[in-house]
Amino acid sequence: MEPFSTSRRLVAEGLGTALLLAVVIGSGIMGQRFAGGNVAIALLANTLATGAILVVLIGVLGPISGAHLNPAVTLVAALRRDLPWRLALAYPVAQVAGAVLGVWIAHAMFGEPILQVSAKLRDGVAQAFSEFVATFGLVATILGTVRFRPENASMAVGLYITAAYWFTASTAFANPAVTIARSLSDTFAGIAPSSAPAFILAQVVGALLAAGVFGWLLKTEMTS
Repeated sequence: MEPFSTSRRLVAEGLGTALLLAVVIGSGIMGQRFAGGNVAIALLANTLATGAILVVLIGVLGPISGAHLNPAVTLVAALRRDLPWRLALAYPVAQVAGAVLGVWIAHAMFGEPILQVSAKLRDGVAQAFSEFVATFGLVATILGTVRFRPENASMAVGLYITAAYWFTASTAFANPAVTIARSLSDTFAGIAPSSAPAFILAQVVGALLAAGVFGWLLKTEMTS
């Protein structure tokens, strides 16, 4: 990664997360409006837009900040010593602030009230376990791709999230910043604030376990 300044890295993380959430919320609203009540079609629209924007954002911003766009990914990078702790503490602030801004941007584009609180409950063990699985898989995808095919990282992450929208019961938030921001949107992609803590805890645990498992799995054996 080029030695970009701290300010540029933070702006990249904030801007990238803002654009990600604008797409997540905006495509959810658009999908729901045009799906005629068909939730599957609305979710498909939401899925494709989210997967596509991740490919773009990681490709554009990855060389600047790493394009984490996700506090769980930042935590893993810091634990692996791929990111200094001073940046690891600052990245999540930029990510959460950007995510909230992205939600407000989406609301403004679709004529929704800017300030909202979601009433969409996503409770239960199955939902939380889904977030654990989704985040474990996301971190595994990142670590494995960066280890063997770094040029494919953006495509791999976009494809993984596209798949995880459909194989997890929670539709794969897999991101604490996304979870916090989506609690501020009472739209198709929202999550009630009361449901968010379990999601965030599951995401952090999933990320840490993936870091441990794949830290071992991808380690090259030393030969004498």
